[in-house]
Amino acid sequence: MRLSLSLLLLGVMSIAACSKPEPAPEPVRAVRTLTVARAATSGAHEYAAEVRARTESRLGFRVGGKIVRRAVNLGDSVKPGQLLAQLDPQDLKLGQDAARAGLVAAQANMDQTEADFKRFKELRDQGFISSAELERRDTALKAARAQLDQARAQSSVQGNQAAYSALVADVAGVVTAVEAEPGMVVAAGAPVIRLAVDGPRDVVFAVPEDKVSTLKALAAKPGYLKVRLWGADAEPVAVTLREIAASADPVTRTFLVKADLGSGSAAKAMRLGQTATVIAESPRMEGITKLPLSALREDRGQSSVWVVDASSMTVKSQPVQVAGADGNEAVITAGLAPGAVVVTAGVHVLNPGQKVKLFVEPGSAVQGSTPTPVAAK
Repeated sequence: MRLSLSLLLLGVMSIAACSKPEPAPEPVRAVRTLTVARAATSGAHEYAAEVRARTESRLGFRVGGKIVRRAVNLGDSVKPGQLLAQLDPQDLKLGQDAARAGLVAAQANMDQTEADFKRFKELRDQGFISSAELERRDTALKAARAQLDQARAQSSVQGNQAAYSALVADVAGVVTAVEAEPGMVVAAGAPVIRLAVDGPRDVVFAVPEDKVSTLKALAAKPGYLKVRLWGADAEPVAVTLREIAASADPVTRTFLVKADLGSGSAAKAMRLGQTATVIAESPRMEGITKLPLSALREDRGQSSVWVVDASSMTVKSQPVQVAGADGNEAVITAGLAPGAVVVTAGVHVLNPGQKVKLFVEPGSAVQGSTPTPVAAK
């Protein structure tokens, strides 16, 4: 009897040892929260930019040759007609002398042919020569005149070629680059000096592909596009969108944008090449909600947040619609009602229906009690 009882107890203990232990209760996590309140936003995007001249020309000699002198340096201001660089003019002067000699020879031939024609005309009038002979003399006279015109034109061309040995500024401006030095032999048209024309100025910057349409929409709203010089305390200057590149840069995949600085005193005070910041301000949006970026999570491919049920102190997932970011805050346009309590930290360790408690700062006077969530600013 005792043996049977012992075996029965041993079997019960074996079954109890093989059974699965009950899972430990899920811990109650302390969470930081924020009470949803309506707000307004006018987000802005900033882009690094550079001040450039509206027109920038690469100047070069109209003839080839060896550079013997450069009269300006980088950053110099030049006036119309000012000498920029000089070629060796020796060969060009020799060509000009040869053209002048050819012109003198053509003029002498013309004078002789014209005198012969007059004499032969008198002989024909007296009947000593035929009309056919006079026609041949007339043809020779026309050819001499054509040769004289050709020599005169050639002489003018050679004169211009000699003048082209001096590179002069056509307009007032600033030297922004020097691309050839004395001693170099350059071909006709090769860039030597880059000149920024003194006139309207643009601020040039690049924007990513996804911001082009937004920038075009802002172009029709005056005052939403401004520029501020780096390191300057002055107020930003309003600019006007003038040009957006038709295609993206093949390397950076960004679009080059040019904005007109206008003709005000602030624009004239900006120096070429200065670095600036372009501020593209979005229109003001009312009735939106701002949450810290740490409050967002992705749930089944959609942005969501954890909302605390105050009666049961549990959390549930709530999908939201994100319109963008304003600094370190996300702009929520749909999905949350005013007064909802949203978890703002530790969102990736929570599960639906999990028990939570509101976090209390250490040393708080109300430690141990349930604090009131802070409203969004």
